[in-house]
Amino acid sequence: MQQLDYARMFRLDGRSAVVLGVGGIGGEIAAGLAAQGARVHCLDKSVETAGATRDRLEGTAAAGHTAYPVDVLEQGAVEALAEELGDLDVLVLTAAMNVRKRLLDYSAEEFERVVALNLRGVFDAVRAFAPRMVERGSGSIVVLTSIRAVTVEPGQGVYAATKAGAMQLVRTWAAELGPAGVRINAVAPGVVETPLTQQIRDDEGWGRAYAEKSALGRWARPEEMVGAVCWLASDAASFVTGSQVMVDGGWTAIDGRFTPPFG
Repeated sequence: MQQLDYARMFRLDGRSAVVLGVGGIGGEIAAGLAAQGARVHCLDKSVETAGATRDRLEGTAAAGHTAYPVDVLEQGAVEALAEELGDLDVLVLTAAMNVRKRLLDYSAEEFERVVALNLRGVFDAVRAFAPRMVERGSGSIVVLTSIRAVTVEPGQGVYAATKAGAMQLVRTWAAELGPAGVRINAVAPGVVETPLTQQIRDDEGWGRAYAEKSALGRWARPEEMVGAVCWLASDAASFVTGSQVMVDGGWTAIDGRFTPPFG
């Protein structure tokens, strides 16, 4: 491998990236990758969301950003799109869902829905896009997990299990794809201000409790997830694989429930 160019090691000029799930955090990630010079393919189940994100990228350094409606649960459609898009340098997977219920209240159908999108969706997407990276001998894959991959709370058990499972897939793929020059890592957000967390933030006590759990004492903004993803996608992270980067304001680093008196 050539010596890193420190002036450009975070840049993605000339590279092609797919972001699967471009609403909320995914839309910010697409914008961040484009700002670093990547040509971004915006994939989402919603054609409107995919198109709006693609339109937002126009005027960035790279040209030819595209938008495609695709459901990650339709394995054949994902595989066909992977074939159509051809060689790819970066793959970012953000699509996920949660049904907030205690485990004993979960229905089998709800369990299947959460596991299908959060775990099988990751499995199928990497299987669709990674083979061409392996053939070419390079590529970076980033999977969005969660603090729930390592910490749990009542009502998030199935979601937590899928995120922990996704991280174990990441570690296994790191071992299996690494010899071919393909890296795969995860970014684990903490609590982020998105439409999916509006229910929590609408409850003043609940929202404040989440904010105070982190060392920084606040919720994250969606754009604060972008730096970690762009770093992992770039040459600056050329020796990083199988890792989970916690972007959680210190949530998983501290107890956070009580500050004892000192002195």
